[in-house]
Amino acid sequence: MTSIQHLVSSSEQHFIAYSAATGIIWQSTKMMEMFWWCADMTAKQFYDWQTAGGTDDVMRLVDCLERADVAWCAIGGVAVNHWAEQPMVTQDVDFVVAAEAIERIVSLLEEAGFRSERFEWSTNFKGHSAVSIQLNTEDFYRDYPSRAVPADVHGILLRVASLADTLKGKMKAWSEPERRQSKRLKDLADIARLVEAHPHLWDILTDDLKGQLQPPGESAPSG
Repeated sequence: MTSIQHLVSSSEQHFIAYSAATGIIWQSTKMMEMFWWCADMTAKQFYDWQTAGGTDDVMRLVDCLERADVAWCAIGGVAVNHWAEQPMVTQDVDFVVAAEAIERIVSLLEEAGFRSERFEWSTNFKGHSAVSIQLNTEDFYRDYPSRAVPADVHGILLRVASLADTLKGKMKAWSEPERRQSKRLKDLADIARLVEAHPHLWDILTDDLKGQLQPPGESAPSG
């Protein structure tokens, strides 16, 4: 059973129980129809639905990067989705390229129809969908592209940061106090997902992070 079908099956049970308890059959039926429709989707179609056409923007991004023949990789939530056990749809696509290729990539993406906005440590791009694309230019990520691996994320072929680099990037993001609380909480959740899928990563975590998470294999206290 695919992750989408699992979501549908689980949600179906909740709506059946809710309908029986409340007698609201019409609403439950309509929601059931939507869930069964989702079950027939491929991972790429589901991502496209959730991001209002994001598949085209991400594939155009990948095409530009590959045709430019530069070292690059996705970081952040997209990379986490490759390494974690269950992917979660994200509307943010963060990536890095070799330092010497930054200006050329910005020009290529603008020529491909992406609108750009420059900041001190990044250039943000918007296409035709809800996806937000960010080219990160911080020195911290300089060597990430050299260790990138090929990946299939939401049915889209691309390159992602290595497992260790993905974790270190999320640890860096979580440690930045100026980040919004909602973003830091997502960073923490992403770190937890990585450690659950790869328990040996626990040894890499800082003491602060270990204090926020359960060790791999340890169950939450009952009650």
